[in-house]
Amino acid sequence: MARAVAQSLDLEFRRIQFTPDLLPSDITGVSIYDPAERHFEFVPGPVFTNILLADEINRSSPRTQSSLLETMGEGQVSVDGETRILAQPFFVMATQNPIELQGTYPLPEAQLDRFLLCIDLGYPDSVSEARILESHQLIEPIDELKPVMSATALAQCQTDSAQVTVSAEMRTYIVDLANATRQHDGLRLGLSPRGSLALMKTAQAWAYLAGVSYVSPDDVKAVAESVLSHRLIADVRMEYAGGSMPDLVKEIIASVPVPTTSQKLSN
Repeated sequence: MARAVAQSLDLEFRRIQFTPDLLPSDITGVSIYDPAERHFEFVPGPVFTNILLADEINRSSPRTQSSLLETMGEGQVSVDGETRILAQPFFVMATQNPIELQGTYPLPEAQLDRFLLCIDLGYPDSVSEARILESHQLIEPIDELKPVMSATALAQCQTDSAQVTVSAEMRTYIVDLANATRQHDGLRLGLSPRGSLALMKTAQAWAYLAGVSYVSPDDVKAVAESVLSHRLIADVRMEYAGGSMPDLVKEIIASVPVPTTSQKLSN
């Protein structure tokens, strides 16, 4: 999927296979001494790209995982006292190994908070899976993909989506949702301010893609599960009770009053 997105947007793509012996410098890059020139030369790591796939990210140590924090939060890499700005657009797509527990390291809350969305793809239905088999029978479909948008056009879409109106009532609604997670008995960690900001920006993008110039409660509800689920940490009692995080998010959304005033504002 990451490769398909990169080809569709005409962006550079790189993949890192996370393993227990992977080092931070394998991601960010390293300075190598050049004896002929008598100086150190920085060799950029795979993080210097547009779309980075961190495959099975939870198989590497927390130290290695943390090397992505600065790149995801600030869009830059600091090595040997020098800060290097990453190309734009830049974003990380990551997968986790959900089966093997031995030799895996759960992502820290601070790193999970830097992922805008967490999507559980699950299995395709029978019809979709049959279509997958058919499409791969003779060719590799990804190799046939052509760009549908340039990096410049994508940057313009990002700028335009940020102009989608978020009224004072809608900002209050998002804050009320965040406070509801922080006060919920079934959670030991609620939504951070970074998460509230992510919820607002994702709702703006959702409304923009729908061709609407303002954010409504339905936009917030549509993206809430994907934005909130990986940021909330369940209480031990909820874990033993077998409750799911998506169901808890739906419960919290249902418990927060929706703004009743008109959200349609002029830009």
